[in-house]
Amino acid sequence: MDLFKPVAAPERFHPHFRTLLDDAREPVRQELMRWVKGFPDRDGKFVYEFQTTFNSSFWEIYLYALFREYGFSFDWNAASPDFALQAGSSSLIVEAATANAAEGKVKEWEKEPGTLTDAVMRGEYGELNREAMIRLANALLGKLRAYRDKYSKLSHVKAKPFVIAVAPFEQRDFQFQYDRPIRAVLYDEYVDEDAYRRNPASFPNGPPTVNLGFVEKDNGASIQLGIFRDDQWQEVSAVLFSSTATWGKVDVMSKAPDAQGVVWSTWGGKPDGKPEPRTGVLGEYTETLADGLQIFHNPNARIPLDPAIFRRAGVVQHYFDQGRRRWVHEEIDNCLHMRMVVTLTPVDSFGDESHDTPVIG
Repeated sequence: MDLFKPVAAPERFHPHFRTLLDDAREPVRQELMRWVKGFPDRDGKFVYEFQTTFNSSFWEIYLYALFREYGFSFDWNAASPDFALQAGSSSLIVEAATANAAEGKVKEWEKEPGTLTDAVMRGEYGELNREAMIRLANALLGKLRAYRDKYSKLSHVKAKPFVIAVAPFEQRDFQFQYDRPIRAVLYDEYVDEDAYRRNPASFPNGPPTVNLGFVEKDNGASIQLGIFRDDQWQEVSAVLFSSTATWGKVDVMSKAPDAQGVVWSTWGGKPDGKPEPRTGVLGEYTETLADGLQIFHNPNARIPLDPAIFRRAGVVQHYFDQGRRRWVHEEIDNCLHMRMVVTLTPVDSFGDESHDTPVIG
């Protein structure tokens, strides 16, 4: 499957896809082709959708490459859900979803290269997290309904853990959210970094974790948070999530010999996942496919997901240990929170005069 051979009319190209056609991006195109190797185009539309809508297709490619790296085997006999997997002696079903911008809201790609929103520049994340909660909850609900209406009736799905793999592409600067919105949506645990920023002396142990109960939409409607706190979502075994599975991951993994750029990242460190900033340059900074991956287990799932399936260094898993009667948060002191890449791409490859332009991934 050749992702970069145009099958859509140029005017239909997604802005991200159009950027990748630049001659200077050949090494990262080749890296993505390594990710997608062996991935079947089951409905004959995948390449077109990648070129015209991009994010949802990119997320599926990432998941496929991730599962392949884990050594899972794939059953492609059924058209849906997205992935029927065998992980050793365990079977599981994974359905991919993306949180997208609401109608009328600014899309994540509608920004000037190299820029951040004013709020993020000030270190204020409350509004970003609120919007993410709303859009993530909407994406998850859509997949729960699909499971109840369709997937649960399929023979290859019955009696297997059902995992929703969701990625946030709902707004500019989405890569800064780490686990704040998704933890609130699933467990009603919101880490209030803005409260800490306003008055750090009041929180000597770092940002407080609070129970919000609900999040309010722009129209005043409320969305319940903590959907895994009771059995209303018992069909969903777990949620797989990453806010770092972006084009920046392709950039840092491509190892292009003459790539120029800077990588800013934050990693969980000791003690208890305290954020640690790291700065590197392309070609030296390292990252794996699994870095940034988080698995949120549903303690009320009808069919639980075995934490051993995704257990790996740097992969955060949140689950309730029945034997020890306590919550476990694996690898929070060894995980990728956020990464931003600024690459310098010669504009002359587009036919303009030669100078460098930053491309953020």
